[in-house]
Amino acid sequence: MPREITAFSNPLVKQVRGLRDKKNRRSEGLFVAEGLRILTEALEAGFLPRILFFAKGTGHQLLSRLIEETEAGGGDVVETNADILHKLSGKDNPQTVLGVYEAFDTSLQRIDRSRAPLWIVAHSLRDPGNLGTILRTGDAVGAGGLILVDDCVDPFSVEAVRASMGALFTQSIATARWEDFLAWLRSGEGELIGTSLKGQQDYQQPAYGRPAFILIGNESQGLPEACEAECDVLVRIPMLGKADSLNAAVAAALMAYEVRNQWRRASAAS
Repeated sequence: MPREITAFSNPLVKQVRGLRDKKNRRSEGLFVAEGLRILTEALEAGFLPRILFFAKGTGHQLLSRLIEETEAGGGDVVETNADILHKLSGKDNPQTVLGVYEAFDTSLQRIDRSRAPLWIVAHSLRDPGNLGTILRTGDAVGAGGLILVDDCVDPFSVEAVRASMGALFTQSIATARWEDFLAWLRSGEGELIGTSLKGQQDYQQPAYGRPAFILIGNESQGLPEACEAECDVLVRIPMLGKADSLNAAVAAALMAYEVRNQWRRASAAS
């Protein structure tokens, strides 16, 4: 049976509220996800919350299933109110359901590149909205996951989890330094495809191989020269207006669909 918490001073409320801070997320190995849709996506992907909060009076078949599965898995289910959920999420209009999950192992060695022919790699990505959107794109194109290289934003921040709309639970995520990623990449099969204003080829010109690793640079500075030099293919997305580059998440989506469309056309022609 769910227990009820309505006091702001409750230790569990204080603990979960603290997970909005990166330092606390890392020390406790936990993160927060909000909303019935995202928590249902997590459940379908095999992830149960350690703690499930829901607003009193919320009635939904999916919530009933979440409560049942969480309790069966040994999790803690808490009935609360909108004020407590606001305190936990930091949103003026909080979702009626919130889950606390164990952070994933993000070691590069856990990634099985044979699991999918397409992967997205982000270098020094700083915006949590972009990170979440790239995860959604990866899910949409059937990518294996997202590899975050060097100083990237925390994928378990409330903003990144929210922007992923559940794709955080369907995509593998790894973090690594550039030199470690490069050594891992070159230890097996894989074509590194970089996007850059310095690219000599239009992004639709090359015939992309498998597995393909699409490398996206920092939002404001793009890819460092050292990264560009290591790319097997360096392409340029044409800009016909005054802007000199696309948003990082948009560029990732454009490249991912171009690679997928090439493979689809090749399969149809064979």
